[in-house]
Amino acid sequence: MVRPEAGTAALEHEIAAERANSLGAAEARVIKTLKALAEGSLNRELALDDARDAVWSYFVQRELIGFRRHADVIQALAIPGDVLIGLGAKPARRP
Repeated sequence: MVRPEAGTAALEHEIAAERANSLGAAEARVIKTLKALAEGSLNRELALDDARDAVWSYFVQRELIGFRRHADVIQALAIPGDVLIGLGAKPARRP
């Protein structure tokens, strides 16, 4: 007997796994850029831009999955206010 729902369930499982992997990679990038910002290993403005981009991408990824509130991860990852203030802003680079 053919059961189409079995194929759909397998596909949904694969999609959920990809979402989880993608979200995990985005969170790892946030952690890496926040660490670089805290250590001061890069130019501060460059590190701040990298952290803002990583956090913004992570938030978008979370929202695509259905997580609309970010307060918990802001607190858990200790995302600084100066990173949050500039989210989504892309200032023009001066020559």
